[in-house]
Amino acid sequence: MKGILFQYELQPATWVYISSLMTIGIYFKFRRLWSLRNLDLIALIAFSPGLLLVYHGVQRQLDVHERFTQQWLPLLFVDPGLSLQWLEQLAADQRFGQWLEQFGHIWLFSVGGFFLIRLLLDAIVVRRPLLEPNLSASGLTFTGVALLVFLTSNVLNPNPAPRLEHALAAQQSRVSPAPGGVLFRATIGLADTAANSARQETPEQRRSQWIREAVGQGAAILGHLAVVIGIVLVGYRHFDNIQTGMAAAALYLLLPYTAQITARLDHVIPAALLVWAVEAYRRPVVAGILIGLAAGLIFYPLFLLPLWCGFYWRRGLYRFLIGLCAALLAVGISLACTPGGLESLAGQLTEMFSWTSSLPGDLAGFWNPEYHEPVFRIPVIAAFMALAGGLALWPAQKNLGTLLSCSAAVMLAVQFWHPYYGGVCMGWYLPLLLLTVFRPNLEDRVAVVALSEGWRRKRVGSG
Repeated sequence: MKGILFQYELQPATWVYISSLMTIGIYFKFRRLWSLRNLDLIALIAFSPGLLLVYHGVQRQLDVHERFTQQWLPLLFVDPGLSLQWLEQLAADQRFGQWLEQFGHIWLFSVGGFFLIRLLLDAIVVRRPLLEPNLSASGLTFTGVALLVFLTSNVLNPNPAPRLEHALAAQQSRVSPAPGGVLFRATIGLADTAANSARQETPEQRRSQWIREAVGQGAAILGHLAVVIGIVLVGYRHFDNIQTGMAAAALYLLLPYTAQITARLDHVIPAALLVWAVEAYRRPVVAGILIGLAAGLIFYPLFLLPLWCGFYWRRGLYRFLIGLCAALLAVGISLACTPGGLESLAGQLTEMFSWTSSLPGDLAGFWNPEYHEPVFRIPVIAAFMALAGGLALWPAQKNLGTLLSCSAAVMLAVQFWHPYYGGVCMGWYLPLLLLTVFRPNLEDRVAVVALSEGWRRKRVGSG
């Protein structure tokens, strides 16, 4: 991209300012200042300062580590007195970076708490007037395509601009081994391309590294494309308004989070699977397969089961569970076929489902033991379990609208106890949140009406 646009670099703060102004200009309803849509837009923009604080806090800590190894250690052997002054300055910078990071997580948790309440109360919002964006469908299409091209350049650029995903990956790889399974390690390798290129490697190692990077880049680009197409299809097929779907998709590409966490496969792939599960809600088997695959990647979509089983309770439950179990079985078989076979299957399943995520020593971000006592995370987990389980019974009459809002609420609530940089993994719920913000009244989209009694798909004009 720098070869076409000279000195092009997507700085986090710059993109926050530009995207916030564009969001207000395209979506804000100036004639209805006190509408719920405007409140949602302001709250979405309010995520940006938290992301910037986390980015600058982590980046400052990385800079301190680099200065310590490159400047302070050599100075120790030359002038011990001056090296002590340097060490005190580095310690002060380290503390300030930790404070910035922690305050950023608190900011993200505060905005996330607002949206959690907003999503849980979404079912009682009956009046949903059609508030079209200030831009026409053609303008939204052009904006979405242009944003997708620029975000694709973030992945393909061999010298990536500084982004939050690179800072988090560099810090995690420096502090402890990469948690979270294959997807997390793949994204760390993709984000650390510059460091890997500096090593002296054999041609075979460079070729293997290039293949891994190409696969990761392609998967990230296809993942974002799948999210965008899925959002548009939900608007077209289930909201009966393609412009609504295009508006939600363009806003997804416009938000600063998408620009800062572009190549993280453990964010975008589960997001795409969950969006397409909503799009396929009329086909319980397909929806179950997609949620099962998402659960095989990041574990947390398993907490959607009470909600989705409650939705399919009167019709489609067994088909949904069959699809879910088939997907989980396929994931298990694929793990058994990896090097190590059945001998390492138990360890890989443990890693895949993050059963070690409750260990205090592995916590990072908000729940870092340096910031908080890990024991306070236990009541948060208990409250989350009660919330996820309670959605099986409430609301009693579930429709597509409640399926959207409560699915987003569950994946958002995960952030409050997620052990690795909770609050930053917005991709798991952001597309579902945007669909909830833009959705019309969907009270007639219930399983009994939308689904057939047998395995064949019901042909319904609406629903």
